[in-house]
Amino acid sequence: MKDNEHLLYEPAPDALEGRVIAITGPGEGIGRALALAVAAHGAEVVLIGRTVSKLEAVHERIMALGRAEASIAPLDLERAIARDYDALAAALTERYGRLDGLVHNAGLLGMLSPIEHYDVPTWCRVLQVNLTAAFALTQVLLPALQCSADASVIFTGSGVGRRARAYWGAYAVAKAGIETLSGTLADEVGRTGQMRVNALNPGPVRTRMRAQAYPAEDPAGLKRPEQILGPYLWLLSGASRGVNGQSLDCQPR
Repeated sequence: MKDNEHLLYEPAPDALEGRVIAITGPGEGIGRALALAVAAHGAEVVLIGRTVSKLEAVHERIMALGRAEASIAPLDLERAIARDYDALAAALTERYGRLDGLVHNAGLLGMLSPIEHYDVPTWCRVLQVNLTAAFALTQVLLPALQCSADASVIFTGSGVGRRARAYWGAYAVAKAGIETLSGTLADEVGRTGQMRVNALNPGPVRTRMRAQAYPAEDPAGLKRPEQILGPYLWLLSGASRGVNGQSLDCQPR
């Protein structure tokens, strides 16, 4: 991997042609932008999320592109149980027979608070959505990923998951867990070269979650989701074949 190769990537129009890519949290923000982008580059998209109306809106936009198909897979990552994950995996495998890409984008900020005062139920919700659900979904979709000749799994990391910061509580702990989960899975499945697993830190982006975390920040100074997608597309395409176990940034530091 060359220095900043992922930041300089400019995908060809057919860079993802024929691939099947599942994305969690595609109803808004980075997930929505990414779903539209991978569809525009030829991939069939599986939209995994809780709010069906948002999924339907993105599905409609994808179909209007006229490039590839898309499917909706409702799943509440906070409340889903084993049979919900199993049903999703069975439906995906029946329709597509394989999965070429899985992007864990869905996330929950929770609250910014000292550990001393952190609300325990909120802690559990944040860990469930941001970490445990990512593990469970990856596990149940591994057979479909293993049916692909060139599969890519992307976990969404964060700067606070790499270096602890006061008040970020459960979110930081979950993201630290994501970094370790990504590295562990990469070491387990990446040795054959058939599957690669990496983490991506989007950095500061103009999203609803960013506004929740930094309510006084001027969003005009932040990049839009559409502007930071190059590294995602690079990792999902054949251009990143052999890149495994990395923790990368979507924006220059």
